[in-house]
Amino acid sequence: MHISRPFTSDDTRRLDEALHELVDSGGSPGGVIVCGTTGGDRHILTAGIVAPECGDAPPGENTLYDIASLTKVVATWPLVGRAVTDGRMDLDAPIHAYLPRIDGDAPSGAVTIRQLLAHTSGLRAETRLDHYRNTATGLAELMCREALEQPPGSHRYINRGYILLGLALAHIYARPLYELADRLWAEAGMTHTTYGPVSRARHVAPTEQRLNGAPRIWGAPHDDNAALLGGVAGHAGVFSTPADLAVYADHLLVQHAATTAIGAWLDASLAPQADIEPGLHRGLSWILADGHQTAYHHGFTGTSLYLAPYAGRYVVICTNAVYHGPARERIAPLRALARKTISTTF
Repeated sequence: MHISRPFTSDDTRRLDEALHELVDSGGSPGGVIVCGTTGGDRHILTAGIVAPECGDAPPGENTLYDIASLTKVVATWPLVGRAVTDGRMDLDAPIHAYLPRIDGDAPSGAVTIRQLLAHTSGLRAETRLDHYRNTATGLAELMCREALEQPPGSHRYINRGYILLGLALAHIYARPLYELADRLWAEAGMTHTTYGPVSRARHVAPTEQRLNGAPRIWGAPHDDNAALLGGVAGHAGVFSTPADLAVYADHLLVQHAATTAIGAWLDASLAPQADIEPGLHRGLSWILADGHQTAYHHGFTGTSLYLAPYAGRYVVICTNAVYHGPARERIAPLRALARKTISTTF
């Protein structure tokens, strides 16, 4: 049963205070939260500035953020869902079945689509694509030929699985990943979401400074491996706005309520595939909480997307908290509050 329940004034006040606390404490130059429901309830909360490089421009719903690992659920996960629905992929088939032919031993190519989505593949956790330079062998084959670090089954968050999924999607559709994603986003009404790099501008949030005295990363993917792939990868590389992520969240929730193919894919993804920690499970891509009633995912740069499908509620967080270095601890209180706020309906 789907019941859309609006956010209360106390909900939005607490989220606004937490966002301002993050910014005022130096945790992020600024940020935007959008929370809403399929019933049309929508609140936009902002704090701070986009970044000093952008002058005193405040962030807003059209500020463009590097969403980092939200790429997994905004690009790769829905595209895999479409491939499964189209009969082009089988969740329990090995990834090598959807890549150019690999002759000989390829242990990492034997893991399944389901295991890659659920981070239970046992692939190497370290992803250093710079180690694959200066070779004539294709990236997919190089990755598939590597030994597993552990037997499949246990949860371990691994980016390279989504890199393989991105390569597989491009192969089975014979189209670049960014073209597949562009079509998907256009259908959902997301007009400003794109793979990077993008041009530097006042509405584009810079991220981290890697070297003292050097410019910050601005308009280019923060993730090194995505950058080595030209900005287009299954695990990272997408830029989006708070408004577009809200459109995407609303689209998923509406489709879920209507039990369309997209909604059915989301519903299937809410089934737990592996334990993360007490109270948290991994579904297909998404982290599941509150008895699998809440699904969410984070991005390293300081972004998050929360869905409560059966309540028709969503929360989008966009910050460039990585501007000040690794952001996980600094943004943790805001993320925890967002999860608590969206789950109060249960």
